[in-house]
Amino acid sequence: MMARSMGVAALALGSALSLAACGQNGEAAEGAPKKEEAVVLGSESVVQIVTEEITTGPVISGTLAADRDAQVRAEVGGTVVAVLAEKGQAVRAGQPLARIDDPAMGSQSISAESAVRAAQQSVSVAARNVERNQTLNAAGAVADRDLEAARNQLAAAQSQLAAARAQQAGVQKQAGKTSVRSPISGVVSERPVSAGDVVAPGGPLFTIVDPGSMRLEGNVPAADMGQVRPGATVRFTVTGYPGQTFTGTVQRVNPAADPVTRMVPVYVSIPNNGGRLVAGLFAEGRVQAQARQGILVPASAVDERGVQPTVLRLAGGKVERVPVTLGTRVSETDRVEITSGVNAGDTLLTGAALGTSPGTRVTVRASAAPAAR
Repeated sequence: MMARSMGVAALALGSALSLAACGQNGEAAEGAPKKEEAVVLGSESVVQIVTEEITTGPVISGTLAADRDAQVRAEVGGTVVAVLAEKGQAVRAGQPLARIDDPAMGSQSISAESAVRAAQQSVSVAARNVERNQTLNAAGAVADRDLEAARNQLAAAQSQLAAARAQQAGVQKQAGKTSVRSPISGVVSERPVSAGDVVAPGGPLFTIVDPGSMRLEGNVPAADMGQVRPGATVRFTVTGYPGQTFTGTVQRVNPAADPVTRMVPVYVSIPNNGGRLVAGLFAEGRVQAQARQGILVPASAVDERGVQPTVLRLAGGKVERVPVTLGTRVSETDRVEITSGVNAGDTLLTGAALGTSPGTRVTVRASAAPAAR
């Protein structure tokens, strides 16, 4: 009995010591200061401000068109017996595009050839007659008036031969029009006919576009025309090419504004190396009228929901909210100018990172933030 009582007492003491130890450890854990964890952001969520050139000028928008194209139309009527080029196919100047069968052309060619042979025969007969009359006239057997009449007949026959040959040349030229050829080198953009179609003279057959140069047919507000001149540089973006900027040159300006919209048509020449741009796409940009140094940041780095725009700046490893003043907006690159509030070299949060609360510790995963471009 005594041994059993001592065992129970030892067990109770051990349990009490364990509970006391657990209580002390718990108090120690609760009393220890908690370490603040930093939010980790990727380099795509921050931008580093740099000073760069900011160009200003009137906005221009419009549609791209081929600077050089050709509408190929039928010069003779008939049935299209062969189509030798398809839409999207590159062709060179003089290359056959189609053949047209003109039923009347064959009979006209035969008739012209027969007329030439008959005229040649008449010339031969008249020439021999002149030679004979010259011999007889020299012998005194034929009067001078007979020799003159023979010479007149020869001249008339020669005139008929020239007319027959001219007619034959015209028929041959017309026959050559049954073979439709490309007037310029380029790419077939339209082909409204197919083999078996019957076309009339003047009917559309092909549209050939030279992709080496494009033209932006845009409009500029009449109030901004003082900043637009031929030769000015235009930077613009094109639908279908996100994040890419293209450059052109003002080629000419329409001398009259639209009386309703008060917009002035402006034509911008665009080199199209590699044929990347295609006609019909919408383009929007800005005429580069003035240039200055400033700070441009992505529009996604600025919070404009309040009375004053603000940005989230990373300073000392923590996020702080800074009010800023905005300037020029560059719509073609979706960026905005900041004129005060931040400086070059500052790091800003952008995109989804704008939801980070001020005072939060932040760690950027990359060693350096990308430039604000």
